[in-house]
Amino acid sequence: MSDPAPSGDPSSQDVSQDAHSASAGGDTRPARGGGAPVPPWLTALMAAVGDGIPVQTRHARQTRPGGRAAAVLILFGEGPDGPDVLLLQRAADMRDHAGQPAFPGGGADETDASRAATALREAEEEVGLDPAGVEVLATASPLYLAASHFLVTPVLAWWRTPTAVDAVDPAETSSVARVPVAELADPANRILLWHPSGFGSPAFRVRGMTVWGFTAGVLDALLRLGGWERPWDTETKVDVPEITVAISAAMALPHAVVEPRGPLDEAGGTVGR
Repeated sequence: MSDPAPSGDPSSQDVSQDAHSASAGGDTRPARGGGAPVPPWLTALMAAVGDGIPVQTRHARQTRPGGRAAAVLILFGEGPDGPDVLLLQRAADMRDHAGQPAFPGGGADETDASRAATALREAEEEVGLDPAGVEVLATASPLYLAASHFLVTPVLAWWRTPTAVDAVDPAETSSVARVPVAELADPANRILLWHPSGFGSPAFRVRGMTVWGFTAGVLDALLRLGGWERPWDTETKVDVPEITVAISAAMALPHAVVEPRGPLDEAGGTVGR
């Protein structure tokens, strides 16, 4: 696992404190099976999420039938820099989503009892996560990824007993990181990634990664729901050439749908004009 780098931003402590006080007056919920109890900031976030994660969009999108069921694990923990979330970076030579930062997760198997089981199994296979130390808190409504034709269920969870994680198979995963919420919320780490079709979507530059697409859209929504979002530059258009190439390649796939555009594809939720 990548060593956590100190934030160096004095605002990071403020974000951590904001997270802990998000449900002021609320009680800490005991964790099931031992380990650290579910903190009030995460209980408040789960209440705000409800049944779905409101990824921002400019256009409505129809879900095409026949999409493959999948799930991702949005795993929150408490690290040395406060609340954090687990991300991985996919290997650069993978067929799908090459080099892209993401939540652990993947396609469902027939043997999976639930989408939560899918997310936990994939996380164990990808980063060596011990499912026994994870408490699933919510399963949100599925989100459709048009370019890869997946119907992805976000599974939100609490890492009550953290253990070491790392890239299990370097052919699939190049690195793993616990990314502090404070770093995601820091305006200095946020950019408006410009899409070749002419609109922008939220992205993050953290821990040596540029997080974009579906993952960035979900993180952007969770920051708003958690009350952690800080004003950031949504006007300056930033072009990242290697990501532009990846987006163009994804939208050229036979199963990709280019119009109407929406948040549930590899371009992420749009915020530009």
